[in-house]
Amino acid sequence: MNEAARIAFAALGPPSGSGPGSVVTQLLFFAAIFAIFYFLLIRPQQKQKKERERMLASIKKGDRVVTSSGMHGTVVGLNEHTVVLKVADQVKLEFDRSAIGRAVEGQRDKDA
Repeated sequence: MNEAARIAFAALGPPSGSGPGSVVTQLLFFAAIFAIFYFLLIRPQQKQKKERERMLASIKKGDRVVTSSGMHGTVVGLNEHTVVLKVADQVKLEFDRSAIGRAVEGQRDKDA
């Protein structure tokens, strides 16, 4: 009987999932997952946010812009929170500054 117990314990092998080696492996695994999320999701989003804030801060009178709803217009007035756009003759609309989707490159209206 004693011989059978020794053979059974020998067949089991070393215990898995315990000891300092498995903890290090798990920490490396979680660090790798965090690094992947950082470089694929978090970092590009932060970069895009900074670029958008830079674009909104650089808008000035006379710039042609497109709002997030698709309205095209020329900036005729602005303050810290709002922008006044001229969308047609004698038609001026006031928008939140955050409603500006993009500035139209290379076009500046001299009439504003």
